[in-house]
Amino acid sequence: MVLAPVHMPPLGGATEWLNSERLDAAELKGRVVVVNFWTLTCINWLRQEPYVRAWSEAYRGDGLVVIGIHTPEFSFEHDVDGVRRATAERAIDYPVAVDNDYEVWTAFANHYWPALYFVDADGIIRDHHFGEGRYEESERVIQRLLGVERELVSVEGMGVEAAADWGHLQTPETYLGYWRGERLASPGGVSPDEPRAYELPEHLRAGHWALAGDWTVGPESVALQQRGGSIAFKFQARDAHLVLSRGAGAPIPFRVLLDGEAPGPSHGVDVDADGNGLLEDGRLYQLVRERNDVRRRTLQITFLEAGAEAYAFTFG
Repeated sequence: MVLAPVHMPPLGGATEWLNSERLDAAELKGRVVVVNFWTLTCINWLRQEPYVRAWSEAYRGDGLVVIGIHTPEFSFEHDVDGVRRATAERAIDYPVAVDNDYEVWTAFANHYWPALYFVDADGIIRDHHFGEGRYEESERVIQRLLGVERELVSVEGMGVEAAADWGHLQTPETYLGYWRGERLASPGGVSPDEPRAYELPEHLRAGHWALAGDWTVGPESVALQQRGGSIAFKFQARDAHLVLSRGAGAPIPFRVLLDGEAPGPSHGVDVDADGNGLLEDGRLYQLVRERNDVRRRTLQITFLEAGAEAYAFTFG
């Protein structure tokens, strides 16, 4: 059975465009296109992005057009200024479609962040890939569609974009809101949408997390009601990240401890050696990066003012 070719769906559902005038599939005919679905807090996309950026730079002169489609996962990611900041921070200069109504996502029948679709000059999708990895094969697909053959680009992600340490990664992504949250270890469990005092358990098991202080557990996130509240997580990975946002008002200072002490050389890019950090914009914050021995650790982050919202821990 011969399947009919799948043409690139329309992009007209995008609510706004960054780095470009509005584009659509018809006017891209004759160009090879890579479509990349992303959302600004996704660690998997952040680790993939150096490759997509490098492909755009290396093959632009050969006729390649890379288009980023920002489809938000969390409600605060609908903020276009946040998408604009993320685009600038990652040095993305190719077109980005803001897909706040999920119309482009739906047109592609996409279900993943990140997702890559490779479109030939006739507008037909010839390949796709979901998630991280497969970088060499993906670049070979681009070369084949462009009709070029040369040495592959050299890419090394830095900071939060660095490839995960898969050999030592033992803790999965963990959501905190009650829609998808699991493994909350605070006594009494979750009281959905009700402000209440939570406590840390006497012992925290690996892969579990707990709240201390006055919090409200909502559908997507946990929101701090009184200053001094904290979140603890027992994990094993080189990197520990937390997706954070805040309401209106001043930035919120926070402090990170590892096994009850300042992180020192194990601090992440958003924390200093004493464990101090500042919640300003809604995004993913890297709290821990182990430089030496990766082992089971207990992370505790304490917010010095109310208003912090925490969405998900990810690891690398």
